[in-house]
Amino acid sequence: MNNKVKILREEKNMTQNELAEKSGLSLRTIQRIEAGNILKGFTLKTIAQSLETQPENLLVQKENSEIERAKIINLSALTGLVIPFGSIIFPLILTYKTKDLKNRELGKQIITIHIFLSLILSFLLILSPFIQKVLHTRFPLFLIPLITILGLKLAVVILNGISLNQKQELAIKLKNNFL
Repeated sequence: MNNKVKILREEKNMTQNELAEKSGLSLRTIQRIEAGNILKGFTLKTIAQSLETQPENLLVQKENSEIERAKIINLSALTGLVIPFGSIIFPLILTYKTKDLKNRELGKQIITIHIFLSLILSFLLILSPFIQKVLHTRFPLFLIPLITILGLKLAVVILNGISLNQKQELAIKLKNNFL
């Protein structure tokens, strides 16, 4: 908000004094606004009129802060690398404590992909001793799916984290939602 007022003022080649005179506000008020004070009511309308813009253009958009909780939910899925089913439990707790619908929906999508990966891992871990017996090998085959799925979970968290930062949406998600 403070940057928007300052940017618009500078685009109009106005000094703080000129904006204060044009708006009828004190110079100190203009300085406080540009320093970060919150614009409300009469002051917001007056500054907007003086800068020949709509009041909404002076307000900070919450787009980036909206998904901060989704970023935390995504990072909490990393606990699944250490704690069995941690990539489901901790994001689930954070998701259901979230009141914002957008973050809740992103959290559900994050949990869904980790449920899917955990189910695949569980199935492969159950099958691996039988496959190992059929192949008559001494190498512990359960390590292959374990390391592969854990690597996939890590990749999903990283790619979704990057996508949340850049596009405010998930890069990897399932079409179906289990929750």
